[in-house]
Amino acid sequence: MRLISAAIFFLTVWISTTAMAQPTPAEFPQSTAAQQAAYASWRDGFRARAAANGVTSQLFDAAFRGTSYNTEVTYRDGHQAEFTRTIWDYLDVAVSDARVSNGRRLARQNARTLRAIENQYAVEAQVVMSIWGMESNYGAMRGDIPVVEALGTLATNGRRRAWAERELLNVFRILANGDIAPAKLTGSWAGAMGHTQFMPSSYLAYARDIRGDGRRDIWGDNPEDALASTAHYLAAHGWRHGAPVAHEVTLPRGFDYALIDGETRRNADFWAGRGVARVNGALYTGAPFSLWAPAGARGPVFAVYPNFQVIRRYNNAASYALAVGLLADQINGAGPLRASWPRDERALTQAEITEMQRVLEALGYATGGADGRMGPNTRRAIRAFQRAKGLLNDGEPSVALLSALRQEAG
Repeated sequence: MRLISAAIFFLTVWISTTAMAQPTPAEFPQSTAAQQAAYASWRDGFRARAAANGVTSQLFDAAFRGTSYNTEVTYRDGHQAEFTRTIWDYLDVAVSDARVSNGRRLARQNARTLRAIENQYAVEAQVVMSIWGMESNYGAMRGDIPVVEALGTLATNGRRRAWAERELLNVFRILANGDIAPAKLTGSWAGAMGHTQFMPSSYLAYARDIRGDGRRDIWGDNPEDALASTAHYLAAHGWRHGAPVAHEVTLPRGFDYALIDGETRRNADFWAGRGVARVNGALYTGAPFSLWAPAGARGPVFAVYPNFQVIRRYNNAASYALAVGLLADQINGAGPLRASWPRDERALTQAEITEMQRVLEALGYATGGADGRMGPNTRRAIRAFQRAKGLLNDGEPSVALLSALRQEAG
């Protein structure tokens, strides 16, 4: 079971839309009569499916009381991937000075709880703090949309009806357990809940009551249960205490960028033998690791360790995992990155990536299809083109690369 079923949706919207002028909740259009009728029709049909899964009519009515079709949910669900941002724009927000300083302050305030969590689950305090900061800005943005209404709206649209209905059945289990009253069950537009944005299914599997009051409260102002639940989630997915998430590294002149794919793990001796060195310390020798250059040859390069992949179980975006690792390190006292980002570059749009894939395919470099998404097949195709043209083969899409491809295609 993975938390990312909605965490990815929530993060993608947050990454993509914060750079653009977006409607405020008050500015979303009023729902239409047809939308409300569709919601009511779906809800009435779902009542029977819920009853077949043991949901009483009293609980069903209590959960849906006061809910309606939510146009904010519809809007955010439909605007997840329209816009692109560079990773440095994302990290500027995710690992801002304010977020670092607030994380350090709150870590001191919650030191006793964090020690208890680390002792019980063997997950470092700064990592738990980092995810708290990433997911809700330390509890300041927990979401105020009724979870039943959000999931009901998504189910009404039909695109993810089966998933949304499964999560709603899990909501009924949470309510039946008495962990929270229906009227207080709020979260993000995608149904993610609480300080660290658990989906209902992940809540049932991993939420913990570290306060000992008989309730696993991830929603209230006290974050202790949410922080413990996050640590339990990471521990259950293989977290290695004492091991890093990611380290910035330096490369020697002439390094073969074909070795940097963010996936192939090799031991520290292999990398050290090729001149790879960690910035501010020694390479970690406790596990094989891969190298990742999220901005290509012009930006920082990172050693990414098994804990990086554990964070991707929480949210599968590599940029998210990197942000968690960097924020955790800086909460723990580390300084900023040494290398600079290529801030004169811009991210390619989805349409431009699609065009790039089509041109690569036409030139004989297989991308696996033109879908506008950067995956390993597209990066391999880019590397092959770069090698053939005597370019630095970092596999990174760019405006300059797209221009070269257009010129090659004539």
